[in-house]
Amino acid sequence: MKPAETLRPPMPNPLVVPVSGTDAHLPAVDARRLGAEALRQRFAAPPAWSPETIGDGRLFEGRERAAASVLVPLIERPGGLTVLLTRRNDHLRDHAGQISFPGGRTEEGDADAAATALRETEEEVGLARQHIEVIGWLPEYRTVTFYDVTPVIALVRPPFTLQLDAQEVAEAFEVPLAFLMNPAHHQRHSFEFGGYRREFLSMPWPRSEGSTEPYLIWGATAAMLRNLYRFLSA
Repeated sequence: MKPAETLRPPMPNPLVVPVSGTDAHLPAVDARRLGAEALRQRFAAPPAWSPETIGDGRLFEGRERAAASVLVPLIERPGGLTVLLTRRNDHLRDHAGQISFPGGRTEEGDADAAATALRETEEEVGLARQHIEVIGWLPEYRTVTFYDVTPVIALVRPPFTLQLDAQEVAEAFEVPLAFLMNPAHHQRHSFEFGGYRREFLSMPWPRSEGSTEPYLIWGATAAMLRNLYRFLSA
């Protein structure tokens, strides 16, 4: 039998998968729901809602799944909340070069999902816990790389200084939460691969240095942001 790693077909380059459309027909989250206090209240008393997707790991099984957490850091900027994202180094085994939240696999000493997310965030980008206020979490997301990921939502108070782990993180950047919570910026892609029809979302964000190639937020990161959209718009 082939090793588990060979049972998972590689995803094509998302930059070359055609865009089949956007979700501009869906309303953006009301700006009044995107403030720090509004988010605290929403997570303290969640509405009835369902995530749009529970993961991309249904098709390719083959090895034991592992628990993991990511932090969704919402930075309190004067112009509104922004989302801190990272670009992973190209040499990494899983999700190389992709845009992601800081986070990683649960370790034995972690008390809960939030503890994992906070530890990994400090290790990856040097964001100290004293700046972070955890306000809630989203349902677990199953990735094709065999992780069951809990997105932990947190408010982050500036000023702070990041110190990136050069082994894992190539760069960090921020995207306005309002931009990501507007489905007009959610692109849909579809393709046939390995006998299955696959779909994924992407949310391109321009690079500040003027590059013609944007930061392409896609895959699990885009899917978790889409679940956050469903939660906030419920």
